[in-house]
Amino acid sequence: MATATAVAGARIRRTPRGRRLKPARMVLHAFLFLVAILWLFPLAWALFMSLRTYGDTALHGYISWPTDGLTLTNYQTFWTQGELPLFYLNTLLVVIPGVTLTLILASMVAFCCTQFSWKFNLTVLMLFTAGNLLPPQVLVVPLYFIYTHTPIAMLGSIDIGSFSFALFSDNNLLYDQYIGLILIHVVFQTGFATFVLSNYMKTITKEITESALVDGANVFRIWWSVILPLCRPALAAMATLLFTFMYNDFFWALFLLKTGDKRPITTALNNLQGEFFVNNNLIAAGALVACIPPILVYIVLQKQFISGLTLGSTKG
Repeated sequence: MATATAVAGARIRRTPRGRRLKPARMVLHAFLFLVAILWLFPLAWALFMSLRTYGDTALHGYISWPTDGLTLTNYQTFWTQGELPLFYLNTLLVVIPGVTLTLILASMVAFCCTQFSWKFNLTVLMLFTAGNLLPPQVLVVPLYFIYTHTPIAMLGSIDIGSFSFALFSDNNLLYDQYIGLILIHVVFQTGFATFVLSNYMKTITKEITESALVDGANVFRIWWSVILPLCRPALAAMATLLFTFMYNDFFWALFLLKTGDKRPITTALNNLQGEFFVNNNLIAAGALVACIPPILVYIVLQKQFISGLTLGSTKG
């Protein structure tokens, strides 16, 4: 008996060592490695370009090693002449309220559609989800008309150096205002956030809501004190995605804001283009600096973001 057990143990130990890598798995690994290289190459090329001077690139071409060596001149120029703190502040004024309002509205809709049984709950959820299927470019003309003809109260502004934050509006219109850009982000992202959060809330048993109702809690109190604490992982993952989507937006900021000093940092990179030439080295440095905040947010919420990729796929 002891001999048989020892032989079986030896077989178990030898099996992993003798296992060969299948050709299909080798092809898969090679494909993934190639995809990783293709994704990292533009980032590496942008880093290389940002460390070269424009004069050296214009003299020797883009595919050449810099004769003057690598330098941080482009980063210094972008920080000083590009007014980086101003555009970072503009971005935060749009992204933080946009993410907050989107999460609040989406969680409310998801809560009503998953924790209560009423006639049109599935229809409402489908309508919110279907809104993401509409290309934004289709709404350019009517949206521009609405924004240029919608009156907004003018309540003054907060001025700090070159930064000016209008309280609602500084031209009595929705166009060319922070609030207009925030609203368009909320409208287009609420559908996606509702769909994701509803999948997660379906895993929460309805008995929790029913018990809270029996105890005398109103619907708002249940949503705020019971459901939202249970959805912290989903909210953190969704906040990471929404922050990335709104931060990386280029189209809406360029279309709805005409004042250059109000634009977020991603759209402000367009201001680095000159009238007669484009300094791609400076733009590369600006693009790399602009991508730092989403990376930091992802690092902080990495655990919640990865778990959010499978929201609603398992129960419990």
